[in-house]
Amino acid sequence: MKRFVIVLLGVAVLAGGFYAAFAAGYLPPEVTSLLAMGQSAPAAAPANVTTADAAAAAPQQESVESAPEEPALAGARIIADAKVVPIQRADLSMRLPGIVREVLVQEGEQVTAGQVLVKLEDALQQVAVAQASANLQRAQANLAQIKAGAREQEVAAAEAALTAAQANYEQLANGAAPGQIEAAQAAVAQAQAGLSQVLEGPSEAAVIAVRADVAAAEAQLKQATSAYNQVKDRSDIGMLPQSLALQQATIAYEAAQARMNDLMNGATPAQVASANAGVRQAVAQLTTLRNSTPAQIEAAAAAVAQAQAQVDLVKAGSRPETIAIGEADVAAATAALQQALVNLADTELRAPFDGTVALVNVANGEQVNAGLPVVSLADTTAWEVETADLTEFDVVGVRQGQQVALTFDAIPDLELAGAVSRIRPIGEDNRGDTVYKVVVTPNSNDERLLWNMTAVVEFTAQ
Repeated sequence: MKRFVIVLLGVAVLAGGFYAAFAAGYLPPEVTSLLAMGQSAPAAAPANVTTADAAAAAPQQESVESAPEEPALAGARIIADAKVVPIQRADLSMRLPGIVREVLVQEGEQVTAGQVLVKLEDALQQVAVAQASANLQRAQANLAQIKAGAREQEVAAAEAALTAAQANYEQLANGAAPGQIEAAQAAVAQAQAGLSQVLEGPSEAAVIAVRADVAAAEAQLKQATSAYNQVKDRSDIGMLPQSLALQQATIAYEAAQARMNDLMNGATPAQVASANAGVRQAVAQLTTLRNSTPAQIEAAAAAVAQAQAQVDLVKAGSRPETIAIGEADVAAATAALQQALVNLADTELRAPFDGTVALVNVANGEQVNAGLPVVSLADTTAWEVETADLTEFDVVGVRQGQQVALTFDAIPDLELAGAVSRIRPIGEDNRGDTVYKVVVTPNSNDERLLWNMTAVVEFTAQ
């Protein structure tokens, strides 16, 4: 477009100079007379033309003179400045802010799709993944516990509570039955008698009997001792029956003596306490039977019903709603783990396609912000040419598929043919002009082409 404007300015300057020379009389006479004839009045009509014919010709002449002129560029070639760009290119940025740990590529390096280009510090993301994984395991364990239901021990405990409640109810319900109170009174009397016996000590008959046992054991011991003394000098004394008889008599005497001492010492504190406890238990049983009321019986029946309900509950297992909540917790924990893994993956910048690293705009240790380009990547195996200054007056003469000729300022000997691949449908303002971007695909490539080289596109007239 710029070259076209320069050509127009040159033509205007030449025309102005030519006209000035004509007005000043500097042109040759032949040229001056020829121009003067062009400016003179129209020649008279031929003799064979009638007045009517002349009158009919006049409107036609006026119509021709009033017809609008064709645009100056109609049918003319269109030339536009352009630049060379890769057919596929991308300015890559990090999805997360952070500090660069490692830049793994250099400018001009060939990379493949999925290759790591830049790594950020990921300690926080690693911790988040570990925490999310632990939360997921806890949610899964809780769901498994819910689905498993009650343990055998829990069922047994509930059944034992039910048995105890039933026993208490039966005891209260049967408290007013004939003979229950009399039996309880007899139990109290028996317990009190036992306590009195413990507190009073042994009877006289018991003392006489135990002393007699001690005397008899002592006599047998003396007899056995006398028999033993008669043979005690023999070498085989240990094998003789007198030795065994002495041992048995000694043991019998010591046992009798111990029984007498125990009887004479009276009851121990533990025996007294046990007797007292028996009395209290019998009295409590009698009191319970006497105080059994309809309200207590109803309370005991309610306790039985509650215990039965608890047994049914632990045997029935978890409610569907509880299982659904546990499953929802597992799903939420799974999603949180997936998000943590995504954040961890986002600390790495990977190549989206095979290409060449055109620009690296970051270094190790630098702070980067999310969304700001850090690496430019391009597929330089194929090129496109994009125009930059096609105005609205020029673009109307361009069609998709139209053939073009491409030349390059940096490579004068290179001329490529191409075709219009697409036309951007929306224009942009460029210093007061509305310009449109037209993309041209060359029919062939040249290894000398580089990104952003200046090109000239000549559109063939349609």
